[in-house]
Amino acid sequence: MWTGTGVFDLLLGDIRSLKEKRSIVRPVVAELRRRYAVSAAETGHLDLHRRTQIGLAVVAADRAHCVEVVQACERLLSRRPEIELLSARMRYLSDEDSDEDMDGPRSVARSE
Repeated sequence: MWTGTGVFDLLLGDIRSLKEKRSIVRPVVAELRRRYAVSAAETGHLDLHRRTQIGLAVVAADRAHCVEVVQACERLLSRRPEIELLSARMRYLSDEDSDEDMDGPRSVARSE
């Protein structure tokens, strides 16, 4: 199993209020969810009018599919005329990767 994540920092066009910002960001997040079956949300710069950060995650059986989906999401964001993509950070993890950078090994014991 693989997980792919993307964090995208965005600059919005001529936005003067948080209400205007929501009218741009909500449809974009909904389109990412609908079109690519990812979990997506506005994850940063919540109090700024012209900046936002969108985070997304996808789970797949292989790394290639995760890469394909996350890159497609990046292309969608970069093609939107009202959005300027400032930066994109992607990460891909396998369930076989080391747990050293986490809070320690996690396992669930099941008793029947």
